[in-house]
Amino acid sequence: MSTESPLSGKTILAVDDEPDVLATLAELLEMSLVVTKTNYDDALAYLKHNNPDLAILDIMGVNGFELLKLCVEKKIDAVMLTAHAFSIESLKKSLELGARAYLPKEKMTDIVSFLEDVVTKEHNENWQRLFDRLGELLNATFGSNWNKELIEIGPFVVPE
Repeated sequence: MSTESPLSGKTILAVDDEPDVLATLAELLEMSLVVTKTNYDDALAYLKHNNPDLAILDIMGVNGFELLKLCVEKKIDAVMLTAHAFSIESLKKSLELGARAYLPKEKMTDIVSFLEDVVTKEHNENWQRLFDRLGELLNATFGSNWNKELIEIGPFVVPE
């Protein structure tokens, strides 16, 4: 027995300067209406007149942090999806600005389950699950002390 995804019928704005990333996201999220934008100006114009259920924002190339601020202001759940800006500083800034998740593009094939968590879990509960799921990758990428910088931001039990 299969259950319907909580993403079914949702409108998701995906913003990335790489068209192949947008095509992959649209394919992976086929149960949703995925609106794609390849630059900041087009995404900003869309957000001024629309309120998608969710936004997936690249950081580099599309001014993702500015788009994140607008999404938070409009109460649109936003997820940061990045490759080149995958750093502890970007993770921390994403948390501080109100992103619901922060994912490396190498985990994009798992985007459905991460987004289902975003729409079904409370903010801190979602971040906790994200840290639990990505702990090994975060340790390997940022070193074993990456979690120390995040403790001040939220009540997370970050993996050791």
